[in-house]
Amino acid sequence: MIDAMPMRPPSAASNDIGIGLRQPHYEAVLERRPALGFVEVHSENFFADGGAALAVLQQARTGYPVSLHGVGLALGSAAGLDDRHLDRLARLVDRIEPVRVSDHASFARVAQPDGSIVHGSDLLPIAFTDEALDILCRNVMRVQDRLRRPIQVENLSAYLAFQDDAIAEPAFFAQLCARTGCELLLDLNNLMVNALNRPDGDALAQCRRFVDAIPADAVGEIHLAGYADAGDLVIDDHGSRVRPDVWALFDYALRRFGPRPTLIEWDTALPAFDVLLDEAEEAARRVEWRNAQVAA
Repeated sequence: MIDAMPMRPPSAASNDIGIGLRQPHYEAVLERRPALGFVEVHSENFFADGGAALAVLQQARTGYPVSLHGVGLALGSAAGLDDRHLDRLARLVDRIEPVRVSDHASFARVAQPDGSIVHGSDLLPIAFTDEALDILCRNVMRVQDRLRRPIQVENLSAYLAFQDDAIAEPAFFAQLCARTGCELLLDLNNLMVNALNRPDGDALAQCRRFVDAIPADAVGEIHLAGYADAGDLVIDDHGSRVRPDVWALFDYALRRFGPRPTLIEWDTALPAFDVLLDEAEEAARRVEWRNAQVAA
């Protein structure tokens, strides 16, 4: 068993840059103790009341703030939330005391004619309509009431759009944050993937317009990741280094919002740990450059 890390504040050099804490890197994080602003885990992987994974997370939290990022609340579901799932999340929040809790603006739960609920086990996109906004607000408020804290809601990568979309996506999220008190977890890779998959011209310019339309005080965290180019479609696979166009968008977001807690999100084809740290260091360098420009 690896000794627990002593409690310490995040290194000033980290600039609040975090990485995802994934099983192949548990030992490297706990033994090497790199200078990081936080670590993020997928909430559902730690719902059990014991076991080795939870023990590792409890060790990690003695040295780093922990961000809980969920994929299963299905916040945009008209069928409502899963009480059991929310109870498990609440127990984990009480146990870990995370610095942030987040999930996605997606749906997965659908009511059947017999009253049963089918869970789609995916992050399915929601329509940008008044009705969908009401549903999302209602579910977000219920989660926040249960957890006794604001949460963050992430914008989704989506491979389709609804014909009845009536609200521009940035305005949709601005209204969500204003009505519920939640924050936006702004995934810049998701923005870029969506823009690249639309035949609407300059993808980076589209993403910059989205960033410009979001109230600065609504953004609580930023996600960066790599995408896969399949030729006729760009896939949000979180399986490679951050792409140059996403780095360029990050620089723009820093100018617009200032520094925000930022995660390097790498979930598939996990690299050597030093590659992940190199990505985090690149993010930190860009934050430091922005801070130097402001101070000049």
